[in-house]
Amino acid sequence: MLVVGLTGGIATGKSTVGKMFARLGARRIDTDRLAREVVEPGQPGLAAVVARFGGEVLTADGRLDRKALGKIVFHDAGLRKELEAILHPLIGELMREELRAAEAAGDCIVLVEVPLLYETGFQRETDRVIVVTADRETQLARLKERDGLDEAEAMRRIAAQMPLSEKAARADYVIDNSGSLAETEKQVEAVWQILQRECDNG
Repeated sequence: MLVVGLTGGIATGKSTVGKMFARLGARRIDTDRLAREVVEPGQPGLAAVVARFGGEVLTADGRLDRKALGKIVFHDAGLRKELEAILHPLIGELMREELRAAEAAGDCIVLVEVPLLYETGFQRETDRVIVVTADRETQLARLKERDGLDEAEAMRRIAAQMPLSEKAARADYVIDNSGSLAETEKQVEAVWQILQRECDNG
């Protein structure tokens, strides 16, 4: 089984690329989905987040208010690390369960989407890494539109991450998602063919 890490910068289009690989036949494990699962009401992850950051990170119906939490942690690297220390082990546990299920099912290529892949050291658990990039203007525009942020806040969120150029330099494959979906799809298909050959020869 080939474990392929998929990462990139905020708003570069990792999920779009992940879905393209899934359509081609990869089993996709989206750690953003797992991150949402571990903070569902009743989960220990949510209780631990509230214990550390207070009741103001909850909505009226007792769910995690991601925007409120984001405002707290994006401005403070120390608090962001504390949040990661709570959530990453829980997310990692669910991810390894899904990897075991993929292996048991005989899947050949498993794509694990991890936004903070290098920051958390997850590249050590992968066979290959794909980094999705986009030019700064595209990234900024997508982030402002997607999350309703002003320019300064969007810039802060981009600056809070490892530089995209550094991620790309460490990757096995880079997919530039600055252009059209058709252009991105061509790059995805080219990488997919290489991964399939590796799998067939594995």
